[in-house]
Amino acid sequence: MINEDFYRQASVELYNKSAYLDGATIKFDDFSTPTEAEAEAIEAKVTELKTEYDSKQYARDRKVEYNQLNQFELQFDDKQDSGTRWVDAINAIKAQFPKE
Repeated sequence: MINEDFYRQASVELYNKSAYLDGATIKFDDFSTPTEAEAEAIEAKVTELKTEYDSKQYARDRKVEYNQLNQFELQFDDKQDSGTRWVDAINAIKAQFPKE
């Protein structure tokens, strides 16, 4: 996500209208400027959203690796010969990108 996405999401969740950054100033899409209290609430929500987003980095990293696996073929081959290739591959990805 880019920084502006966080501001847009925060303002929609809080005030049901989209906001963006104009330089260092928050503005609503209707070109109005939020009050100081609204701007502080948006900034706090942005911080919360960024923290949540950052905490899920491991999942985004894992997804890239999972998508590169041919999981159905690994599962099929394992079923044919009682192997553990699929489980081993998944466990290797989880070890590479652990939940913190």
